[in-house]
Amino acid sequence: MADLVTLVSTLAQVSSAAEAVVTAAPIASNSPIGAGLAMGFAVVGGGIGIGLVGASTIASIARQPEQAGKLQGLMFVLAALIEGLALIALVFGLLMSFKPAL
Repeated sequence: MADLVTLVSTLAQVSSAAEAVVTAAPIASNSPIGAGLAMGFAVVGGGIGIGLVGASTIASIARQPEQAGKLQGLMFVLAALIEGLALIALVFGLLMSFKPAL
């Protein structure tokens, strides 16, 4: 009788562990999708940011052509910072996509 009680309690523990694995599985299986979305948004955000900086620089140069060199240098610095931020977001997205399941 004691063996039967031990067997039933062991089966209950295995069942609760299996339920925990089943409920955690969708999180692990959906993480690459979330990582892909994060990388896509990072690229789109970086592209929009660089486009806005370029458009503003062209408009400023059209208004004050004598400041073209100064504005162009500032534009390249800002574009590099925006691109760096987008690359960091891509790296974090890749790290999220290869994260092992819990």
